[in-house]
This record gives sequence, C-alpha cells and structure tokens, in this order.
Amino acid sequence: METLAMHISNGIINGPVAGIFAAVALAALTFCVLRGRRDLDDRLAPMAGLVAAFIFAVQMLNFPIFTAGVSGHLLGGALAALLVGPWVGALCVSVVLIVQALVFGDGGVAMLGLNITNMALLGTAAAYLLIAGLLRVLPRTPTGLAVTAFVSALVSVVVASQGFVVQYWLGGTTDLGGNLTGLAGTMAGVHLLIGIGEGLITATTVATVAKVRPDLVYALRALRPATAPAPVPAVGGAR
Repeated sequence: METLAMHISNGIINGPVAGIFAAVALAALTFCVLRGRRDLDDRLAPMAGLVAAFIFAVQMLNFPIFTAGVSGHLLGGALAALLVGPWVGALCVSVVLIVQALVFGDGGVAMLGLNITNMALLGTAAAYLLIAGLLRVLPRTPTGLAVTAFVSALVSVVVASQGFVVQYWLGGTTDLGGNLTGLAGTMAGVHLLIGIGEGLITATTVATVAKVRPDLVYALRALRPATAPAPVPAVGGAR
C-alpha cells in the first residue's frame, strides 16, 4: 500500500512499457512547449516560475491518510491549470517531477515518463476540462472559483491514479492474479482521500489569488463566459 500512493519507483513497471510512456511524455511536452509559447507574456512567464516553485514546496508537505496507512501530497495539476493554463501548467508540473526524481529520488528516473504522463499530463488535462465546463455554469467569483478548483483538483488526482492502473496492466512486474479491479479500487479510494486534501489546498490558494489579483488567474482570462448572440433587427414590414 505504501508503494501505491507514491510516485512510481524503478522496477514497478517493466522497461518496454516505461520506454513507450517516456516517448509519449516527450512528444506531449514538446507539443506543450510549442503551444504554451503562444500564451507566454510578461505576466504569465514569471507566474509560471512562481507556480512551479509553489508546487515544489507544497509537495514537500505530506498529510496523513489514517484510514489507508499512507500519506499524500499536492500533485498540482489543477492548481497549475487554473493559474497558468493547461500547456504551461503541464510543463510546470513536469519540471517539479524531474527535479524530485533527480535530486530527491522521489520516483524512479527510469519511470519519469510514466509519472509525467500520470501527474503532469493526465492530471492537468482532466483538471482543465472540468475547469472549462464548471466555469460556464458557476459564478465567476472567488467562491465559484474555489468550488471549481476543489472539484477539478479532486477529480484530477483520481484520474492520475487510474493512469497508473492502466500502466500496471500493460507492464506491471508483479502478478496480481488478475485482480486489476482490486488495484483500481484501492488506488481510487486512497487517492480520493488525497484528492480532498489537494482540493482544499488548491481552492484556498486560487481563491486567495483571485481576490487580490484576478488578472493573474489564467482560467478567468482565457475562459470567457458564453454570450448570447445579438438580436438581428428585422428589415422591412409585414404585409
């Protein structure tokens, strides 16, 4: 159980599958770099550095999950997507994961492609899709943004955990005896609890930024509310 709630370590997934996901992660991050360059400006560039530093610092703080006997920490996909957008956000989380693996040994270096795919790509993408949908129906206020942040963070953590289940199904090095459903349920349950903690941290952080500097919240700038089309004036009269 302690292994399941951590970044994937070397040896948990076999080499060929790890190599495939390394290629997938590299291709996706290359696309994020190309796409993110369109968003970078004098406001977003320094914000991206601050977001990466904040995620790195907060990930050092673990909160215990007493019912599961493990601890969890912020993944950061939803937070990054809200503040700097999905493309730059995925890059921010990836940088944090690379530094953690190389410097602190948090997750195997050979498993970086797997961890980046789950936490930086799947987590951020799932979060941003929810953010885009929720901000169309919820008020664009600090409270509405906090609800959006909480829900998107919670779901993104669970989605990232199920990415590991798929990867283990493809190349897990330990035979589970066909009990993949049990693995999926365990991962979902543990990370649902972790997601609640992540949701609270993300909601508090984003709501605070929105109250002070709403212009720094990417989601509020980029996701404009839908506007009804202007009525077309009638031409001529009825006969």
